[in-house]
Amino acid sequence: MTELDLSGVYIIDKPAGLTSHDVVARMRKILDTRQVGHFGTLDPFATGVLPVSVDKATRFAQFYLKSRKAYAGVIRFGFSTDTYDATGQPASEARPCTLDSDQINALFTDLTGRILQTPPPFSAKRVEGKRAYELARQHKPVELEPVEVEIYALELLGVEGERLRFAVECSGGTYVRSLAHDLGKRLGFGAHLAELRRTAVAEFTEAQLVTLEGLAAAVEQGSVAGCRVPLEALLPDCPELVVGWREEQSVRHGHQFQLAQAARPGRGAAPGSAHVAKILKVMNSDRRLVAIARHVTGAVYHPDLVLV
Repeated sequence: MTELDLSGVYIIDKPAGLTSHDVVARMRKILDTRQVGHFGTLDPFATGVLPVSVDKATRFAQFYLKSRKAYAGVIRFGFSTDTYDATGQPASEARPCTLDSDQINALFTDLTGRILQTPPPFSAKRVEGKRAYELARQHKPVELEPVEVEIYALELLGVEGERLRFAVECSGGTYVRSLAHDLGKRLGFGAHLAELRRTAVAEFTEAQLVTLEGLAAAVEQGSVAGCRVPLEALLPDCPELVVGWREEQSVRHGHQFQLAQAARPGRGAAPGSAHVAKILKVMNSDRRLVAIARHVTGAVYHPDLVLV
């Protein structure tokens, strides 16, 4: 099987119990290639959408690591845990609690928008050169600074006793575990994340999911191409520029080029007010992706990522 057959993004349905690194390792064996990465870590106990990049697609990680994400999950109220999820040890006394939907909805409204969020002690954030989870496992104090994240939507799906079902859309870097922990603190009951499933990352959704077993079967059947998102389909909101053979060769050699229309304002617009695309997908006449070019200044673009 050639590299061209493999290059792309595979939307893996990550099972519970595997780390994102575990999935990458299994993908390397299934596809028999070393060039495998992923577009954003998913906690071991969580399931769902894990975009895994293969071969040439690994170079696209820079465009996806801070992408918008969507989740569905369950928060268990009554006590908190040291990891902020169901895999940890209880960190507070269990307390009986009654959940009021109106109160929850009001809190969800308060937590929607740009907020400051403190990452969990058991996280990959670095503290004085060490991962926070390494210090937490040694029962050493972990003090992490709050970071700004954005909650685009937070929806209450149902309440069943001490469990709350929810859906959330948020910016990259958001810890849903911290969201559950903070809700518990606000209500005074303590809480932790009991279940979590990622339903979307950027343009990748559950409709594109393939299991590791399904991918292995597709490799055996020679139908792996149907399991991947091709390079040309990545960054669907990015403007495309189709070039001829001569221009293609210049782009492939990393030469800057000028796009006159990029800086030309529309009819009736004030000079200099035209929208300039930050990046462009450069396509050849066969509609194959040649490069991703980044805006430099004025109408000048530079091919930062060239596919050879």
